Amino acid sequence: MHRRDFHAPLELAAERALAFLDGLPSRPVRADEPAGAILAAIDRPVPEAGCAPTEVVRELAEIAERGLTAMPSGRFFGWVIGGGLPSAVAADWLATAWDQNTGSHEGTPAAAVFEQVALRWVIELLGLPQAASGALTTGAQMANTVGLAAARNAALAALGWDVEDRGLIGAPSVRVIVGEERHDTVTRSLRLLGFGGSTAMVVASDGNGRMRADALERALTEHRGPAIVCAQVGNVNTGGVDPMRSIARAIAERRRAGEFAWLHVDGAFGLWARASRAIASVVDGVELADSWATDGHKWPNVPYDCGIAIVADRDAHRRSMAIHASYLPASSDPAIRNPFDWTPELSRRARGFALYAALAEMGRAGVEALVDRTCAHARRFRDGLGAITGVSVLNEVELNQVLVRFDAADGDADAHTRRVVREVQREGTCYATGTTWRGLAAMRISVCNASTDEDDVERSIAAIARAHERR
Repeated sequence: MHRRDFHAPLELAAERALAFLDGLPSRPVRADEPAGAILAAIDRPVPEAGCAPTEVVRELAEIAERGLTAMPSGRFFGWVIGGGLPSAVAADWLATAWDQNTGSHEGTPAAAVFEQVALRWVIELLGLPQAASGALTTGAQMANTVGLAAARNAALAALGWDVEDRGLIGAPSVRVIVGEERHDTVTRSLRLLGFGGSTAMVVASDGNGRMRADALERALTEHRGPAIVCAQVGNVNTGGVDPMRSIARAIAERRRAGEFAWLHVDGAFGLWARASRAIASVVDGVELADSWATDGHKWPNVPYDCGIAIVADRDAHRRSMAIHASYLPASSDPAIRNPFDWTPELSRRARGFALYAALAEMGRAGVEALVDRTCAHARRFRDGLGAITGVSVLNEVELNQVLVRFDAADGDADAHTRRVVREVQREGTCYATGTTWRGLAAMRISVCNASTDEDDVERSIAAIARAHERR
């Protein structure tokens, strides 16, 4: 292999990537072909002989593009998925070409330093404790796991149990308390950490999916001993935000009574509301928590993947994640940390370059404008769809999530709502996803992409209305 061998395939990849991005405004948001058709096109025995790199890229692009959903489109409103800012996409391409296994600042100094600074910027933007530590992960799933691992280890350490050394067999009990409308990734994190998915105490939520502070206070009163409370900032269906200041007050009272208590916040997208002066009051009190999980690939529009874990107790964070081996270099500069001591993975992509690029491109003002703009688009969806006969908005639109339901002439609103979701996806003007909320079928619209504009919203409202009217 010669270094010049990279030129032709990379140039072709850039050409195809730019064609894909340039075509997003007119491209149907749905994928042209289903997974089965893509499988049929490539499912063959491993080739006996190799193929020229350029031909491999050409075949891959031609087949894969038929099965690509236009997730970077300004009219993609499925799940909670952002796009990619120009500088962040370019930085991510460079990260691939540079191919840095981001572990130590000795082995990959640039990757380690850019990650460290990007994490500090996130902490500053979100107004979290400046002494907190951070880690970049694959997503909020692993960011929740990092925060809850630090919580678990700190809780057991308070009882004199060294979980890093002794594990969980025979360990004292730690009560985990979660909201009724927690995200499923929190439950999976608890399973991964040995708590068990069904052992957590569940407290009631209100009509917008927010944990009820009075229910939490009762749960804390009923249980003695160490407790870890998992709160949520941005319900995945409604965007609802738990009453953070009231929850933090209940945690503080618990501590004053001499009991260990840790407050973890799942803020996969909603935590970024802290960057907006217009809506920061919605997440007031979140800074009083002990750990936080969020995503760079949601509101900040960093390409996949980029999860962010932040922990106020640096020692608890490092103890739960640090790795020691004779071949791994210790940090030789106290001002620069080794990333592998703070994350679940040893071998890992240099995610810090893209996150740094996105935040540098936007700056504080740009992040605020992005949050405000997408929330305004969500309110436009609420108003525009809510004005259509037979369409009901089911949630209080606090952030960027809109939940709607469609009445049917035959009275089967569940079936009609599911039909509308399928028809909208099939027609391709926009892409929204279905969900079930309080036992009712609903369409969920998540506005997260930096490229979404008013025309995207208006075209999408019209497409949804047409699908509804074909009942």
